[in-house]
Amino acid sequence: MQKSDLRNLSLARSEAAAAGREAAAPLHVAIIMDGNGRWATARGLARVAGHRRGAAAVRRTVEAALKLGIGTLTLYAFSSDNWQRPAPEVSALMRLFHEYLRKETAECVERGIRIAVIGRRDRLAPALRREIETAERATAHGRALLLRIAVDYSARDAILRAAARLKPAREATREEFSRRLAGAIHSPACPNVDLLIRTGGEQRLSDFLLWESAYAELYFSPRMWPDFEAADFEAALDAFHSRQRRFGAVLEAAAG
Repeated sequence: MQKSDLRNLSLARSEAAAAGREAAAPLHVAIIMDGNGRWATARGLARVAGHRRGAAAVRRTVEAALKLGIGTLTLYAFSSDNWQRPAPEVSALMRLFHEYLRKETAECVERGIRIAVIGRRDRLAPALRREIETAERATAHGRALLLRIAVDYSARDAILRAAARLKPAREATREEFSRRLAGAIHSPACPNVDLLIRTGGEQRLSDFLLWESAYAELYFSPRMWPDFEAADFEAALDAFHSRQRRFGAVLEAAAG
């Protein structure tokens, strides 16, 4: 095969992947943003420097999600287990999150991005809770993208809280439980996760969206989160669209 033929084949594959992305319904993509600390340590920097560079990756990813037509983007910013980290690092993370909301809310309003912060709020500082409520109110009418940011979040704890809200001696449907779960984490209604991405080379779920990710496709990237680019996002989506999702059933072609 000639080099020109290889280039044409590569171009055709890229165009086919792009067409697949455009033809698909808006997806719910969830991302475990891992690798900030290791990225900083490898460069002789404080871990906080990695988190700050990670905030820039968040902006790039939200921009890419808009361009790619993603319907819901859920980002794992701070787990309930992250309270065990050193106090200075926790304080720095909370300041970064506060700063992000304060700086980005106006642009989110302009671009039709709805912000929803999921997880517990009772352990957050009052000023941060007020900033969250302000951002959520200001962006409530956004329809271009639902941006959910998980802070003080634990899927197992959320499931327990949702179960506690069910009426005794009454069998709940999956749909009803999903509504209860959304209420337990302060989330507006949204579809289940289609694609779950984890950066940083690790391959585990870390107590993230366990109920909502029952049939999610998993994609593990070796890229550290501060280095995650739009091209990496597109590669994950291309991998997703190349897979056959059966949801426990058998595809007709395979059955035949």
